[in-house]
Amino acid sequence: MDTYRNNIDAVRALVRDAEVHRDVYIDDEIFQLEMEHLFRNTWVYVGHDSQVPNAGDYFGTSIGTQPVLMVRHSDGQVYVLHNRCPHKGTRITTETCGNTGKMFRCPYHAWSFRTDGSLLGVPLRKGYEHAGFDTSVAKQGLSQVKHVRNYRGFVFAKISDHGPDFEEFFGGSLSSIDNMVDRSPVGRLEVAGGVLRYMHNCNWKMLVENQTDTCHPMVAHESSAGTTVEVWKSAPPGTPKPMAVEIYAPFMSPYEFYEGMGIRVWPNGHGHTGVTKSIHSDYSSVPGYTEMMEKAYGAERAHAILNENRHNTVYFPNVMMKGPIQLLRVFKPLAADRTLVESWTFRLVEAPDMLLQRTVMYNRLINAPTSIVGHDDLEMYERAQEGLHVDGNQWVNLQRLYVPGEEQGDEAVTNGTSEWQMRNQFRAWNKFMTLSM
Repeated sequence: MDTYRNNIDAVRALVRDAEVHRDVYIDDEIFQLEMEHLFRNTWVYVGHDSQVPNAGDYFGTSIGTQPVLMVRHSDGQVYVLHNRCPHKGTRITTETCGNTGKMFRCPYHAWSFRTDGSLLGVPLRKGYEHAGFDTSVAKQGLSQVKHVRNYRGFVFAKISDHGPDFEEFFGGSLSSIDNMVDRSPVGRLEVAGGVLRYMHNCNWKMLVENQTDTCHPMVAHESSAGTTVEVWKSAPPGTPKPMAVEIYAPFMSPYEFYEGMGIRVWPNGHGHTGVTKSIHSDYSSVPGYTEMMEKAYGAERAHAILNENRHNTVYFPNVMMKGPIQLLRVFKPLAADRTLVESWTFRLVEAPDMLLQRTVMYNRLINAPTSIVGHDDLEMYERAQEGLHVDGNQWVNLQRLYVPGEEQGDEAVTNGTSEWQMRNQFRAWNKFMTLSM
């Protein structure tokens, strides 16, 4: 018997002002409704246009659990297509990326399609002459995702007609993308350094929440980052600090540091840690980089860009971006208790190579399946996924620094250890889950 399907009041009741019911993490029916409503009604990150630089290049990914293809057409435009032949439903390609030339060809019956999705050819076409094929859905070819926006190279898509347009959905949060792109002297990024994929046996929302949880680093990462700090203390005086130590050490900053860094929340579930400073603020300078930026932007503008050290920016529903080190993570839902995490690194075009070196090192040390830090978080996620099945308490507490009236959803800046952004995400979850029910 369905508990939540066609019961909008039951779904809304899962989210209270400062707590959420465990079913948002563990219930299979809720997960299916997320795929049918939440991920269709929101603007979901698909990929970066540098992944498809040439006509015919494609990148296979998903919106929720719906397989899609991001592809560069012959007119230079980037399209997002449903990865499903209109004939028998066959996946057009199961490859993650490649170049398809001037057309896609279905491997089952050889129907072919231009790279904008339009139908190119059907074998034995004469068999369809009097069947009404010209007015069928199949005649339209590969279905395009209805709403696509390329914002400074970052491609987002929305399947449904429900929900706000791109600018309304993201609002001021786009400033984090702007800052990351502007860190290039020529204002361009490109995906570089490969991608790390890492399976997590937990609900996708746990990972999203954790991106703005600043009360766990000094606790959960004591055995990893904490050990690094202790070992570094025994280094001989005058030893140059390795890049790895610069990356690990800030995780052990005290509560006071995280309180002071601040959190900014935006409407529709977006927000970021690191309003005044962050764990990325005190990295060593890169020779020649500031001079490049000053030449490109002027001294005042260059310093404004480089002094903006946001920590983690969450783009609801399932993306986190680190502007100061050009890294992006996607939390891809597979089941209520299964999430694939992709961590992508970017090159600042025409910036010193040392910046990409630091980005790739950070990704490897913190986000890789072989990371010592990432496994701290993973153990906590899996313990939580298991613990939420305990019947003694069915609610998850998000009360830290709750402010009555914050439900209005306006942009706000608050204490860096507040759980406001987590509450903000669940208000957005409730809004977009029930928008089309």
